[in-house]
Amino acid sequence: GAVAQPVPDATAAPMIPYRVVADGIPVSLTGRPGDPVEGRKVVEDRRLGNCLSCHAFPIAAEDPGNIGPDLRGVGARLSPAELRLRVVNMKVLDPQTIMPAYYRVAGLRDVSKAFGGKPILTAQQVEDVVAFLASTKSTGATR
Repeated sequence: GAVAQPVPDATAAPMIPYRVVADGIPVSLTGRPGDPVEGRKVVEDRRLGNCLSCHAFPIAAEDPGNIGPDLRGVGARLSPAELRLRVVNMKVLDPQTIMPAYYRVAGLRDVSKAFGGKPILTAQQVEDVVAFLASTKSTGATR
């Protein structure tokens, strides 16, 4: 499968600090809600988030993954704060997870110099993905 690659514009903005409270990040990284339409684009793009390689979503997709949890209806199960932490760095909750930390640059191993210091997703893209996931309340596929 495709490997998620840091996005070029991710280097333009410094990393935004965040605070983990319980099992979530309650405050938006950008200070404003994300756009669920843009978040869906990130989820569907196998060269960006590559989410479909491991997860099923409530979207029509060719060959969705089944390694990670099924994310159909996840917006009814998890809060935006919980979703945000899982996208930012799932390893906070499960150090053994194979899910990449999409908004982390420190403490990583074996990162190519070309990608060092760059998160996979920008803060805005994280918020967009959170908005999309939070909007998925049903388990049925949509177009």
